Amino acid sequence: MAYQPLKFYQTGTFTIGNRLLPPEQRSVQSEIERTNSLNSGHRACQGCGEALGARYAIDAAMKATGNQMIACNATGCLEVFSTPYPETSWQIPWIHSLFGNTAAVATGVAAAMKVKGRKEVRVIAQGGDGGTTDIGFGCLSGMFERNDDVLYICYDNQAYMNTGVQRSSATPPAARTATTMPVGEEPGNAWGQGKNMPQLAMAHGIPYVATATVADLHDLEAKVKRAMEFRGARYIHIFVPCPLGWGSASHDTIRLARLAKETGLFPVYEAEHGEVVNVSPIRVKTPVEEYLKPQRRFAHLFGKQPKVEVIARFQEVADRNIRKFGLIAEAK
Repeated sequence: MAYQPLKFYQTGTFTIGNRLLPPEQRSVQSEIERTNSLNSGHRACQGCGEALGARYAIDAAMKATGNQMIACNATGCLEVFSTPYPETSWQIPWIHSLFGNTAAVATGVAAAMKVKGRKEVRVIAQGGDGGTTDIGFGCLSGMFERNDDVLYICYDNQAYMNTGVQRSSATPPAARTATTMPVGEEPGNAWGQGKNMPQLAMAHGIPYVATATVADLHDLEAKVKRAMEFRGARYIHIFVPCPLGWGSASHDTIRLARLAKETGLFPVYEAEHGEVVNVSPIRVKTPVEEYLKPQRRFAHLFGKQPKVEVIARFQEVADRNIRKFGLIAEAK
């Protein structure tokens, strides 16, 4: 992997001053040649992780392809806030598809480019977790099985945020949503449900699968660049906190994304042809409570009688991920 972790010179911040970095280590967004693929004027909520993730991912893809790229976008938050008719914030060839057929539409676009002899034009499909893990799962699995030359990017905010914060198969257990209320003996979303989409993508044996978060944008950009070095089906799953749906402060978006990784609840790694080839290690192992507490969707776990057994189950999940992916050297 070309990306190397960078030293944080500014104590107490999560940024690295670009003046300290050579040009090759700077983010795409710090370059004057960036395309601003998703431009200003969109209507995303304050602190939207999806808007940030899409801006960096698509600009990185444009740079990697020499601006020869077409994006297909599922219905969902990203489509709605970026293209309120008759306006758009996209400055690239961009196609809106239905909620569940984005992978199929992107496959058709890639096939058309192949027939026209335009092999330099690359295709991206993108959608939220609802349009990816639920409604669009069949089309996406077909794209993987055929090994179509498309990069699919999932922006995972863990629920159907655009339609009222309903549960999706990416919603974590115990989380409050409009359809999993915090009532009963086991409040919130039930345990033992859902899909691990990156692992399912790996099971298809496609050339490249990666996970990333908006807390490490250099890593995200490097993975998009790496994905574009392959031909065939590729998948990147980006963790994008949603202040509205999660009941978190808008200024905590990056913090929560970082905590998801540092607790072990969201392992960050790369896989090629079904095998993990690189993991982003945890710098400081963090208890899961630090991730759960700032989110109102988990508030029922921290009332007058905290649900210590539920919190312990979250810790077990995190510890299992740490062991499985070797996220801490001693845990390998």
